[in-house]
Amino acid sequence: MELEHERDIWGDFKKGDWHAYTLLYDTYYKRLNNYGYKFTRDVALIEDAIQDLFVKLWTNRETLGEPSSVKNYLYKALRHALFRKIKTQRKFTLAPTENYDYTFELSWHDHLVVDEDERELQRIIKDVTGKLPARQQEIVYMRFYEGLSYEEIAEIMSININSVYKLWYKTVDNLKDALRHLLCVLLVYCVSRTGTEG
Repeated sequence: MELEHERDIWGDFKKGDWHAYTLLYDTYYKRLNNYGYKFTRDVALIEDAIQDLFVKLWTNRETLGEPSSVKNYLYKALRHALFRKIKTQRKFTLAPTENYDYTFELSWHDHLVVDEDERELQRIIKDVTGKLPARQQEIVYMRFYEGLSYEEIAEIMSININSVYKLWYKTVDNLKDALRHLLCVLLVYCVSRTGTEG
């Protein structure tokens, strides 16, 4: 959940308010960790990047600007920090804007899914999105699971808005056939659920 008064908290943090700083950390740590996990399975690397990010924020707090969205600012900063760390560790051989690992994970429920139809539906969605190139998986995640606008996605991915639109249209084209199949499965699932509940 985003902070209700994030601009005020950001301003207090920039003035050296430790409570505001820890509030930012506590609020965004889990989301940043989840976002980082989309790029690498190296949990220690992700945690290290997040720690470095927050240390750098504290150290440079007086010179930081006023982002329109703290969450987007942190996502973008973490993305760059991870790419730098991965490249430094030589686990990353291509430029971050060209190709990178991005794993699409579904987390529809916090509880264990026990229904076989639901498991099948989740498997299909994961398979469909897992076949997309990494950048397309990332845009699906940001657009649908984070609810970000095209402008916010452009800012986080450090690309212009037209590139986001092109990437989105390519993604939609790649998903069309797979989504038709998914909609059929979803329809069967909904009909079967209605039949068992009524």
